[in-house]
Amino acid sequence: MFKIRKENKNDYNEVYNVIKKAFETAEHSDGNEQDLVVKLRKSEAFIPELSLVAVEENKIVGYILFTKIKIKDNIELALAPLAVLPEYQRKGIGKKLIETGHNIAKNLWYHYSIVLGSENYYSKMGYIPAIQYGIKAPFQVPDENFMAIKLNDTNIEIKGTVEYAKEFEI
Repeated sequence: MFKIRKENKNDYNEVYNVIKKAFETAEHSDGNEQDLVVKLRKSEAFIPELSLVAVEENKIVGYILFTKIKIKDNIELALAPLAVLPEYQRKGIGKKLIETGHNIAKNLWYHYSIVLGSENYYSKMGYIPAIQYGIKAPFQVPDENFMAIKLNDTNIEIKGTVEYAKEFEI
């Protein structure tokens, strides 16, 4: 059985390898996700409480990171990346990482999380096309792959184009 906990500095090398292995066979990947995480950890967008690992028998088998983004004057979150070792996929680890991250983000009073990914996977977690909230991608992407979830029951409506941290190089 796996557990979710906050990442610490001793995890960095193992997390790097987990991300690299998880994205080796990914349908959509630039192959640099692990290097992006290294850059994001040093950025103003990094939120240590939202850098989580899944551990099974003292081995890191999954990782998730939520970082700050800007939509107009609002600071919200981007989920990127979510990585689970191939041999541990389809066991609920990714789902549990997302749920745990969402709960922490709610407690930190973030309103929305956006993700660029599979509409088949992330829709199961409650993500819908971001355009339905008035949130737009800063690049060309099918609406069904640029998604958002409202984290807190709030009347705050955030409409605009996402500004990613400069480390994303978008």
